[in-house]
Amino acid sequence: MIKEINVDQLMAKITEKEKFHLIDVREQDEWNESHIEGASLIPKSTLPAGLNQFPSDLDATIILQCRSGKRSLDVGLMLLNEGYTDLYNLEGGILAWKEKGYPITQG
Repeated sequence: MIKEINVDQLMAKITEKEKFHLIDVREQDEWNESHIEGASLIPKSTLPAGLNQFPSDLDATIILQCRSGKRSLDVGLMLLNEGYTDLYNLEGGILAWKEKGYPITQG
């Protein structure tokens, strides 16, 4: 099952230095405009071939993020089918993150 996480919950995890993988599934040009510090870029367009870029531990906590939450949910379903068990989708994506005024990185 893919759980939902909101931006406040994600910020709390970052602040508390919890162990998780934040994966941005947008495209490179979107990433260059803005991304959440600490995230890794694995564009949805590179999947399923790019699945080897995800953590090899199927029990790893993975938080997926895109622009608004649709693409990351699609990737989550793909990962679920690959056997990953601790998956979260960021509600509202980076749009919600920015709207809340949380910091973003460019480049």
